[in-house]
Amino acid sequence: MTSATETGPVPLGTIAREWTRMGLIGFGGPPTHISLLRKLCVQQRGWIAADEFEDAIAACNLLPGPASTQLAIWCGRRLRGPAGALIAGVCFIWPGLVMILALSTLFLAAHPPVVVLGLAAGAGAAVPAVAVHAAWGLAPSSWKRIQGGTAPRTGRARWIGYAVAGGAAAALIGPFLVLVLVACGALEVVVRSRPASLAAVVPLALSTTAAGGLGALAWEAFKVGALSYGGGFVIIPLMQHDAVQTYHWMTNARFLDAVALGQITPGPVVLTVGVIGYAAAGYGGALLAVLVAFTPSFLFILIGARYFATLRANERVQAFLTGAGPAVIGAIAGSAIPLALALGHGWQYALLAGAALWLFLVRRGVVSALLLSAGIGAVCALAGLTVS
Repeated sequence: MTSATETGPVPLGTIAREWTRMGLIGFGGPPTHISLLRKLCVQQRGWIAADEFEDAIAACNLLPGPASTQLAIWCGRRLRGPAGALIAGVCFIWPGLVMILALSTLFLAAHPPVVVLGLAAGAGAAVPAVAVHAAWGLAPSSWKRIQGGTAPRTGRARWIGYAVAGGAAAALIGPFLVLVLVACGALEVVVRSRPASLAAVVPLALSTTAAGGLGALAWEAFKVGALSYGGGFVIIPLMQHDAVQTYHWMTNARFLDAVALGQITPGPVVLTVGVIGYAAAGYGGALLAVLVAFTPSFLFILIGARYFATLRANERVQAFLTGAGPAVIGAIAGSAIPLALALGHGWQYALLAGAALWLFLVRRGVVSALLLSAGIGAVCALAGLTVS
């Protein structure tokens, strides 16, 4: 097996073709994306050494925003520098963006067909279970991580405290969730080092803008891209309250549709911001939201990739993420409460219970749970049950 340095530069056309292909078939979220990138870059082509690829995964997981998208951008940068990074990122994102905008046009139409309403209501009913499932999947590694370092005996208590704080914030004070996440991370920095470390973290605690319009939409997308930890699903607690209650871009039911669309389409889950942008300001709003949400990922890799080793070795960064991680997990789980309360029909709660059993008892995947729920919702609509 040869390396990229032995075979010469990888053509930009090859990067465009292969990353577009991954964007088209990348159903299933970050695990699928990472597997596709590893298979192409490490196993099939030998462009990147296995240990270097694993280090890149770890470093991208330290960054806020969509880690698998950042890994796709990093691979492009590793192969062909800044141009490769830009082409890789854009080609990885655009297939899912086109698909999610097409579905948004259908699902968020003023008067969609009753079958479409049933599909949306069915998929939306499963979303609270999907949120809890996402949090459950993230918990083990975070629980293990907090056991190390200073005061390991109190690590479990701190983890539970951070998770409860995040869950309560997502359920009760959605607009200020970012402040809670930053506070949990800052507290862990203090526990593991000294109080002075707090000063390096607190400036990140930005509050939500009170202004509406495109400025508010850009801020909401920025929170997802630059201030979120824990993967694409953190979009739910970060955006739900503002999208529904503060700015009235969409109803609770349509927000559930947005989350479902982000899950069943290929590519990054963060593309859900495109649905919210579309609801707020049409296609222009969707493109603005996606541009703002993904710009930090490109900048993190283009500017910061050379510092990945330093980032991983920085104890304060590690401590901050150790504290923020459980809060994010709690927030994702806590978001299931307002999501479940947003369901408007009794049959949807039965479908929610079925989705939970499918995910936790049968242990099947998220995409299949959403598609099955959507199909049942369509049948309910055709049977004459209320779906809107």
